[in-house]
Amino acid sequence: MFTKACEYAIRAVLIVAIKGKEDSKLSIQQIAKEIDSPLAFTAKIMQTLTREGLVASVKGPNGGFYLDPKAKPVSLSQIVQAMDDESVLNTCALGLKECSDEQPCPIHHQVKAYKNKLKKVMEEKTVQLLAKELEEGKTFLKITRKRKSG
Repeated sequence: MFTKACEYAIRAVLIVAIKGKEDSKLSIQQIAKEIDSPLAFTAKIMQTLTREGLVASVKGPNGGFYLDPKAKPVSLSQIVQAMDDESVLNTCALGLKECSDEQPCPIHHQVKAYKNKLKKVMEEKTVQLLAKELEEGKTFLKITRKRKSG
């Protein structure tokens, strides 16, 4: 449903929330490894997230990415908007340009209800809340793949 960039961005912010603290920032290499994403692609994603104020960063040898503890919680909706412009939640499920409440496609009304529910979840769920649930073992997020050894 979301672009790969958006999926990686959500996972990256979650990793930063869990592992990156102001006194222990995550490098771009650490983030790319954790989310199993190419380094250059991860760098672009993190640049966008930083520019949008969703993550904080510091340059230099002790630099890296972290979530500012004084910042407002980051909703999943904010990440989707930064990466995908939320158009995925507003477009026709069949790809029709003229689909609307007035001129619905064959599945418009059924899909609209699901999209509205998903929008609500994305607005209500914050990275901080999801990170807490992950840390408490209430949810699971497999991020890095197990590499075969020798």
